Amino acid sequence: MQAREVVKRVTALVEPICDAAGVSLWDVEFEKEGGQYMLIVTIDRDDGVNTEHCETVSRALDPLLDAKEFDAMPSYTLCVSSAGLERRLKKPAHFEKFIGAPVEVKFYKQIDGAKTVEGILAGYEDGFVTLDTEGKRRVYEPKDIAAVRLTVQF
Repeated sequence: MQAREVVKRVTALVEPICDAAGVSLWDVEFEKEGGQYMLIVTIDRDDGVNTEHCETVSRALDPLLDAKEFDAMPSYTLCVSSAGLERRLKKPAHFEKFIGAPVEVKFYKQIDGAKTVEGILAGYEDGFVTLDTEGKRRVYEPKDIAAVRLTVQF
């Protein structure tokens, strides 16, 4: 089973579990780290996520992953965690929620001499990220963007 299919199936299983636990599903990833596969379920909640929320989701999801449809998956470790303060923005809804927030954009290759830029998220449309930085507004193309994360400013 390919990683995309695993993510799709696990997402369908875990969304109702998250709803019942009073959290929202932020992301599901299935990737190889080192020599081991990780199934990472990331959850969020306006008032914050604690270990009890993670445990509730993990305990409800774990037995469902023993279903025959998942037998073809390689051995993996299940990790349920909070999206965190410096969370990665991936989906359009993530970007929409955080318009006006400080972010860091990482690029695949240098743009204007830098591989990262920080600024205020001013917009998002079809993968294009609009950033306000040092009094300038700039739009970055999806092909150039490796990752976008919230930043915490104290």
